[in-house]
Amino acid sequence: MNKKRLLIFGIGLAVAFIVISYLRKDAPRLYHIQGQTMGTIVYNVKYVGVAQEGLDEAIANELIDFNQSLSTYIPDSEISNLNREGFLELDSKFFFPVLKLSREIYEKTNGAFDQSVGPLVQAWGVGPNKSITNLDSGMIASLNALVDFKKVEFDQKQASLPENYEIDFSAIAKGYAVDIIANLLEEKGLSQYLVEIGGEVRCKGQNDKEKLWSLGIEEPTVKGMNQQILAIVRRNDLALATSGNYRNYYEKEGKIYAHIIDPRTGYTAKHNLLSASVFAKDCMSADAYATAFMVLGLEHSKSIIASQEVDAILIYQTENGIASYVSEGIRPFLQMNKAKGNE
Repeated sequence: MNKKRLLIFGIGLAVAFIVISYLRKDAPRLYHIQGQTMGTIVYNVKYVGVAQEGLDEAIANELIDFNQSLSTYIPDSEISNLNREGFLELDSKFFFPVLKLSREIYEKTNGAFDQSVGPLVQAWGVGPNKSITNLDSGMIASLNALVDFKKVEFDQKQASLPENYEIDFSAIAKGYAVDIIANLLEEKGLSQYLVEIGGEVRCKGQNDKEKLWSLGIEEPTVKGMNQQILAIVRRNDLALATSGNYRNYYEKEGKIYAHIIDPRTGYTAKHNLLSASVFAKDCMSADAYATAFMVLGLEHSKSIIASQEVDAILIYQTENGIASYVSEGIRPFLQMNKAKGNE
């Protein structure tokens, strides 16, 4: 066999080896698991590694248990029992951590993040019930008297509410669920993954192209559904949550405002912040701060970002259109696709 044939034969063997290795069940590759949770919310779990038998079922079961603990749409869930009875012996592993973090963010944001705001959300028509109650100042005051998370008492074994209080974790449920699934993946020995649930994301390591995962930030678009990517962030071991529904806004004197309830006053927050995309080590914290920032507005949010271990992209309305603020910690990892008046 001459040298040319030997070379061709060697190349053929190498290609065959690569193909066989890729197709082997135990060869590292990209896997994608998709499903639904919390009703119709889609989740996407991507990981690079070897095949994990039964992982799709394990993820689905973990989310079922999660909803059975924290969903107000399930009549016999832990949170429904607490809201109905005013007292709960904590049974699942999910309940205490979300109570604990909710209290921490409540204190750090001076009450802008408050998980007992449910009655006001329903009354203003920005919850599941879209019909706005005919509110007057007296009704708002009476409802707002039932909103104060510091009056929720709990420890690792039990929780209790004042009379007529109700809590609702929907403001951070998706972010918390992302963390739950990320923790499950790490328990399985996976260290390269991306978990996304309803737009909230947590990633670690690299994708199958040996590049950092890309996290996209959408530009708020108030005309139709033609959203565009404003920015892309690439960074290892990061969570991202965005608050500010671009389809839930109102216009006043030609300006656009997000329709957000301020739990400290009972009234809608009137400011020019359209969306808050928050980056943190865990997605539950990112989700909580993103919600709080949509209450606080641009300037107060920037002061909290400076004092806490979070970064953010804040998109807001100006006289000349949409502009964005990007905190210093995330700038080195950010690629802006389209922005106006960036700070």
